[in-house]
Order: sequence, then C-alpha cells, then structure tokens
Amino acid sequence: MNRLLAVDWGSSSLRGALIDAGGAVLEERSFARGILTVAPGTFPDVFASCFGDWMTPDTLCLVSGMAGSKQGWREAPYCSCPAGFDAIAAGLEWVEPGRIAIVPGLSIDKDGIPDVMRGEETQIFGALQLLGLDHARLVLPGTHSKWVTVENRQVTNFSTWMTGEFYALLRQHSILARMMPADEPAPDEAAFGRGVTHAMASAGLLTTAFSTRTLPLFDRMNASALPSYLSGLVIGEELKSQTLRRGESVVVMGAEALSARYGQALALLGVTVQRVGDGATWRGLQAIAETLRKPFNQAA
Repeated sequence: MNRLLAVDWGSSSLRGALIDAGGAVLEERSFARGILTVAPGTFPDVFASCFGDWMTPDTLCLVSGMAGSKQGWREAPYCSCPAGFDAIAAGLEWVEPGRIAIVPGLSIDKDGIPDVMRGEETQIFGALQLLGLDHARLVLPGTHSKWVTVENRQVTNFSTWMTGEFYALLRQHSILARMMPADEPAPDEAAFGRGVTHAMASAGLLTTAFSTRTLPLFDRMNASALPSYLSGLVIGEELKSQTLRRGESVVVMGAEALSARYGQALALLGVTVQRVGDGATWRGLQAIAETLRKPFNQAA
C-alpha cells in the first residue's frame, strides 16, 4: 500500500485525507454525513460515494471515530489501557481484510467503573508524533473533555469530564439562563478569568454556579459577561481536580476558541501549554499505518 486514506467518521461529520507514502496530505474532503445521518446497512454506500474514487488498489484506508461504535459501520471492540500503537494496530476491525479497517477506541476500568474514548486515541497518538513526545499530559476540550496521561508512548490513564455539556445545561436550561443574553456575546477574558479563580478557591460547582445569578443581581457583573464567567466556573472546576503542578506542561487539542480558553485557564495556574491542530488525526492514522508496515520493513 503506497497511499493512506485517513478517515475521521464522527457523530455529526465525516472527514477524510488522502496521504502519500511520504506522509504528505494530497487532498482533504469533509461531509455532513456523521454516523447519526447514516441508515443501518448503508455505511458502505456512503463511504463509496464520498471516497470511492480514492480507493485505488494501492490505497489502505483506516477509519477512526464513532464509525467503530455499536451505531456505526462495524463495532470495533475497545482496547484496554495501557495501550499504544501496537495494541491499536492489533485491534483493528477489518471491514475488508488488508484494505479497510476501523480503529478501536480505548477503555479503562477504575474501581469497577469503566470509561471510554473513540477517536481521541488517534488524535493523541498523532500529537505524540507531531511533538516528538514519549511522555505527556494532554487535555482534549469539548462537550466531554478528556484528560490523558501518556507514559512511554502508551496511554496509561484517562478520564472524561462532562464540562461542555454541564455548561450548556446551565447556560440554556437553568435559572441562570434568565440572567444571560439569548445570543452568545463576544468572549470576556476578564470575566472568564474571574470564574476560573473563583472555582479554584471554592468548594465546588454546586455552590459557585449560583454566583452567576447573584453577581448581576447586585450589579457587580454585566449580563454580557456572564456566559464567559460561567465558562470559567465549569472549566475551573475541571482543572482543580487534575492535581496540576506549577511549571507543568499540558498538550491542549481541540477547537481553536475552546483551546484558547483552556490555555488562559492553565496559564492562571502557572501551567504551560503546547497546542496541536487538526492534523493530529491524520498523523495518528499514519502512525498506525506505519505500525502495520513494520514487520514487512523489518523482514526486508
């Protein structure tokens, strides 16, 4: 296989990149065809309509993300942590043997409580490659943020934080929503920082959240600043549970605006940040493909 078709098939979107043998991205495509839009049994047809012309005889396709879930193309069982490139490669679910495979997610069990990820593992491995790291602490902000520990190029620990979802619930469906503008105002860095600082110094979100109501009640914060303040509260709540040390470095991967907020919050704690862009997914899939080729290269 001289070319790689790297595919990120999530819940709401479908992205792909055609990568040559040297690792250069030749072309990218994106479609609003996440797995939630695909009827059961039609995944091969959707794949062919989006990428069929790229699937030449010398092309290997690796698919990461929710395509490997129970609702996806084909379920790819989770790999248990600790897990690295080799474990992921060994756990590939082959749709067409030697040609199209789905990347498994990762699972971890702590005191009988499981946690899982799908798609993020590929971004993590890509970030390690791009930054040249064997050990790292990473955060992938989002609706459900992931905090990840990597040791010797293996994911040894991770946890999921429903920070984005709790923000949305409080912002839109709680009594706090009545104090805030319906539209999303421009980010207010000062209000966000104040929220982070208050969260770090307080007992927990169940008490700090109410300050989003009382500050405007006493004219101590404008309504337009409240969404940023609330964002600071929930992100600060997440950060204070991570036992971060001043001077530590954290890799932040995610959407630009949200990653910038995490960067600001981490800076308040004296933590430095390394940023990785969208190319991490492609680099991660490429690394998995290279792992598959190793036995042949070594045999030669």
